[in-house]
Amino acid sequence: MTPGLADTPITTVSLTAVCLTAVCLTVPDLRKAEVFYRDALGFEVIERVDKVDRGMATALGAPDAAIACVTMRLGHQRIDLLAFDPPGRSYPAGSTSSDLWFQHCAIVVRDMAAAHAHVSAFAITPITTGGPQTLPPNTGSVSAFKFRDPFGHPFELLQFPDGIGDPSWHRPGRDALFLGIDHTAIAVSDAARSIAFYEKLGFTISSRSFNSGAEQSKLDAVVDASVVVVALSPAESPPHLELLAYQTGTRRPIPPHESAGDIALTRTVIEVDDLASLVASSNDGSHPLSATASWDRRAAYSVFDPDGHHLILRERVSAEED
Repeated sequence: MTPGLADTPITTVSLTAVCLTAVCLTVPDLRKAEVFYRDALGFEVIERVDKVDRGMATALGAPDAAIACVTMRLGHQRIDLLAFDPPGRSYPAGSTSSDLWFQHCAIVVRDMAAAHAHVSAFAITPITTGGPQTLPPNTGSVSAFKFRDPFGHPFELLQFPDGIGDPSWHRPGRDALFLGIDHTAIAVSDAARSIAFYEKLGFTISSRSFNSGAEQSKLDAVVDASVVVVALSPAESPPHLELLAYQTGTRRPIPPHESAGDIALTRTVIEVDDLASLVASSNDGSHPLSATASWDRRAAYSVFDPDGHHLILRERVSAEED
């Protein structure tokens, strides 16, 4: 694993995670992926790049690779689809929701029954058994359904009851079936350790719950599922980050990646408000660090969290500069 902030002293730096800019999904076929996300989930293309620049490729851990990128937007949130040449390994067979390489994007829908019927007409693989599940009141009575896209990436559909979830999901005039990305969720081995790590990056805890029972087991396809769910919010959201600390299930660690193009290697791009201070305070020679690179022509820093999830910290862009 590339060394990162998991083994770097950053407690002296006061950071604010301004926003979770994008989730980067690696796909084996860029055109097929673009069509799926457009037709099945309502995303629209906002940019295509035939070959990303060397700085961005460095942030992705493959400075010499040929990497194409398509940026797509759903509402106000975005995903970056990455295609590597040569490609990496396929998504691991037999993956479960509790394995530590699990990372999903949760998409808010206006009507769960209609959204479930729509997405089921495409080449998805359901994770949830028995159709959409309505979770208990302690988790907001949210309706949810999890599935995998044609490449193995997990997704979740969410419908919030009135008064639950971010207020932006309940604004009048939001008539699309698929509204936007509420959060990205990662499986972690130790909730307290991961909370400490992300708090140092400027995230704050916005909610915490313990989810279990029949509905959760069906939602996750994990026998007797029990999971601590911690929502961590940047200064601006949605989307926010969720930690999933399963107490049951396979909970296998992230395997070493043979290449930066492995399909399961998902990246999360986070804007922070003082990247230069972070790099300066950490780069004292006592800890090996990932190379400073660039992302969208902005300074970026590639790091891994305690469980090996890949983060790209990007210099904040002011409203005047954006």
